[in-house]
Amino acid sequence: MNAVDLINKTKKNVPLTDNEIKWLINSYTAGELPDYQMSAWLMAVCFNGLTEEETLALTYAMRDSGDILHLDIPMTADKHSTGGVGDKTSLIIGPTAAACGVCMAKMSGRGLGHTGGTIDKLESIKGFRTDLSVHEFEDILHKIGFSVISQSDSLCPADKKIYALRNATGTVNSIPLICASIMSKKLATNADVLLLDVKYGSGAFMKSRSDAEKLAAIMEKIGKSAGKKCRAVVTDMDIPLGKNIGNALEVEEAINILRGNERGRLYEICIDLTADILELAGKGNRSECVRMAENAISSGTALDVFRKTIELQGGNPAVCDDISLLPHSRFSYKVKAAHDMKISGFDTEELGMVSLLLGAGRIEKDDRIDMSAGIVMNVRPGDCIMAGETIMTLYSTICSDFSEAAVRAVNAVISEKINYHIPLT
Repeated sequence: MNAVDLINKTKKNVPLTDNEIKWLINSYTAGELPDYQMSAWLMAVCFNGLTEEETLALTYAMRDSGDILHLDIPMTADKHSTGGVGDKTSLIIGPTAAACGVCMAKMSGRGLGHTGGTIDKLESIKGFRTDLSVHEFEDILHKIGFSVISQSDSLCPADKKIYALRNATGTVNSIPLICASIMSKKLATNADVLLLDVKYGSGAFMKSRSDAEKLAAIMEKIGKSAGKKCRAVVTDMDIPLGKNIGNALEVEEAINILRGNERGRLYEICIDLTADILELAGKGNRSECVRMAENAISSGTALDVFRKTIELQGGNPAVCDDISLLPHSRFSYKVKAAHDMKISGFDTEELGMVSLLLGAGRIEKDDRIDMSAGIVMNVRPGDCIMAGETIMTLYSTICSDFSEAAVRAVNAVISEKINYHIPLT
């Protein structure tokens, strides 16, 4: 076999065999296939897609590129989101489900494209480690029931390499590649319960609900075929999830939710998704599981789990009580309304790109992240504001010139001009 033949087959919509896909993945993982050839194949997949059989073979080949976890725990659960702007749900759902008695063993990735990664967010907490050994991971799960581990060289190494390459080559937005990336990691961690949160809308990789439903269907099918209790749900990402975008800023918002200080759309989504996990794990019917999730937050037990997880993974648990211990930016810029306006919505992907410009994500795969960078939204769709009022605030430590980011931020706001003093009908 040779890479050029396989690239050409995918380019011509000729399905690859299971063995050809295994060869491609194993050769790249071993360093025998160069980045430029794998990039060419990934681009061909982006243009032409893969069959369901090819997607399944790709998922298993990536899973089998490394070890598969076999934890000494009766039942574990995992939740994964396909990514979105401001999506910090894992930081809330993980400790909440654990507080309800479900062991949440999560392997996560870093930021990809215009969306942030759970690992990057957690590493904004000083000292927090995700490069845990399997023994450390298992020990934390036994002690508190929630831990997040990053992809190691032994767990799904093919996906770790391909994930970074996709981010740097514009090959992120592809249903089979997203499916194989997510499901190979999920099957490698070998959780018994899998909840898959598939986002759609302007801030997600899947722009249309129909594409999100296709991705959800094939991921759920793969999960069930592997013997897992698996559910894929489709949720909206047409507006940022929560008001904060950026690593430390999102940790701050997650902590405020776990403290019981904030309600709203982010809280409700986290309660619903936690209830899905509890239901799959056999903790009760739907209404019982919703009440359990709500009680875990209102009682403070979910926050206690998060605090203990931070401590066990080397971080400073005091951030749960004093968010000023999180990284804070040196510079900020208020984006203000030029005239009276009613906010109709946002180009959420563009807001993600603004956050990227500020330093909150990676443009190149080896870029360092400014943990303090990001955006705090001051308005929501439906709000009416006067000229001069703040729409959002931009934050950064590495960027002191906000001119480009501010222009793009303004362009990301969808609004209509109004006379604020005339009652709306």
